[in-house]
Amino acid sequence: MKPMGPIPPHFAGRETLTIAGQDAEHWIAEAGDTPLFVYDMGEVRARLARLRAAMPARLDIHYAIKANPHPQVLAAIAPLVDGFDLASGGELVKALAVKDAALVSFAGPGKRDDELELAIREGATLNLESEGEARRALAIGERLGKRPRLAVRVNPDFDLKGSGMKMGGRASPFGVDAARVPALVREIVASGADWRGFHIYAGSQALSAAAIIETQAATVALARRLADEAGAAAPHVNLGGGFGIPYFTGDEPVDVEAVGAALAETLDRDGVGETQYAIELGRWIVGECGVYLTRVVDVKESQGERFVVVDGGMHHQLAASGNFGTVVRRNYPIAVAGRMTGELAEVSVVGSLCTPLDRLGDKVGLPPIEVGDVIAVFLAGAYGLTASPGLFLGHPAARELVVNA
Repeated sequence: MKPMGPIPPHFAGRETLTIAGQDAEHWIAEAGDTPLFVYDMGEVRARLARLRAAMPARLDIHYAIKANPHPQVLAAIAPLVDGFDLASGGELVKALAVKDAALVSFAGPGKRDDELELAIREGATLNLESEGEARRALAIGERLGKRPRLAVRVNPDFDLKGSGMKMGGRASPFGVDAARVPALVREIVASGADWRGFHIYAGSQALSAAAIIETQAATVALARRLADEAGAAAPHVNLGGGFGIPYFTGDEPVDVEAVGAALAETLDRDGVGETQYAIELGRWIVGECGVYLTRVVDVKESQGERFVVVDGGMHHQLAASGNFGTVVRRNYPIAVAGRMTGELAEVSVVGSLCTPLDRLGDKVGLPPIEVGDVIAVFLAGAYGLTASPGLFLGHPAARELVVNA
């Protein structure tokens, strides 16, 4: 049998899976059918309370809505965070429905003119990815008679060590190379735009507190140096995020208390007094709150291997199939929702798509499984349904249910 990642503590250690005090079948009946994502906002509130307590008081906390942009999730999180960070015009519309535009920032390469116009018209901050984008934004602002709120996304000359996705220290479509930033800042300030500061994101899905601490210290120092070279103080510096969650065997959760204590020291030592700092987190906030529930439709054997076939699959939960950013396929934590304990047997849990890539559990150990049982795939609160190829092969979309909101 191949190992699985750890079941999140608030779901582990039970005979039967319960989510917000109810079993899986309760939520399936409420939603109408499987496949189903259930998001427990009580767990999100608990994580944000822990994060607030751990981080320095002068640090804003932002939610990166690409992790989970469900409207009810956004509505529940909006009053708990200081800002939303987003990466498309569609996400901007969702954010503006629940958050003041002044608390919203828009990053991402390839922003169309209509997206730039919407952000400028509504008063959201644009994190500029290039000199060309800056000039388009300034021209649109002049045409609208609006003073655009502009920050510069910096491509730093370092990355976040141990991160699952490195966003700095190399040629990149994201942001402006650090060496070119001061000149661009001077151009923005001279234009009369509302200069908002820097967005510096070095990597994501890091579990090492030491690596995050080192990167945050380097980011604070870089922001100060760039502001000095530009001759323009940065009103706001987004330090990025990068906090990971333990998906796979051997993974350990980030020590956010250690990160917060070190960041307080960094800001006291190297931070600029008039600058407001922020971190943006998505996966860490919502990833562990979600469970993907999918019902067993067949159990079969082939050449000595046992396969459990479910009514969902990678078209809803691509990441769990190992096809979303992982080099070596490893197993997410999964369980039989109605029998989380018992004698284990080796099975592979496969989805309903006609492709061998559609495998949610590869030779994992689970209790005896029958047709009609429900399989629970954990860590489904982030990069689940909206990060998956939902139109592939024309299967029905998964349902989503936000509970304990």
